[in-house]
Amino acid sequence: MSDILVLDGISKTYGMGGPAPVPVLSDLSLSVARGEVVALVGPSGTGKSTLLHIAGLLDTADSGRVLLNGRDMAGQNDRARTEARREELGFVYQFHHLLPEFSAAENIVLPQLANAVPQSAARARALDLLRWVGLSHRADHRPAQLSGGEQQRVAFCRALANQPSLLLADEPTGNLDPATSDKVFDMLMGLVRDTGLGALIATHNMELAGRMDRVIRLGA
Repeated sequence: MSDILVLDGISKTYGMGGPAPVPVLSDLSLSVARGEVVALVGPSGTGKSTLLHIAGLLDTADSGRVLLNGRDMAGQNDRARTEARREELGFVYQFHHLLPEFSAAENIVLPQLANAVPQSAARARALDLLRWVGLSHRADHRPAQLSGGEQQRVAFCRALANQPSLLLADEPTGNLDPATSDKVFDMLMGLVRDTGLGALIATHNMELAGRMDRVIRLGA
């Protein structure tokens, strides 16, 4: 398996230059291969979300390298980083963050339009993804008309809309009951296996973490 993501020697401290700087990450290295699901675990405050933001090019490290498909993103300008986020990365959070005024399908169409995909092709892709996760019958429903598990499945579809190579997820089942959490997790694993993308998932759920390919512990 080839590595989609390599974090090499990542360090991050907040409040640099202030009276009480807070070190969050120190010389941390990890990789995520194509077709691999990696769990990121650790107590609150150990830097899981910070690490995801650095891997997702939403934040920068104080030192170290972020390699995305072999490309060192540290020296890239804002435009290149934005393009990489849009084209190569998908994000899922604990809360679905779907736009309430748009249907399930429209929420998946919108990021594709931002990536210059024609509307007809974007709609077809959205319907394919919804069919993949068993929600084709809910395509025209707005988020308020969907259950929590359905909302999160739509959020995963939106993250995959532009066919990224890496999925980053921060507690993606944290707001779901155990049975729904299992269903969403099984769907995620199926998507990764079927598409060959890589996934880095921060979670407090050790049972789910144990079902992933590898577990990386922070703050141990």
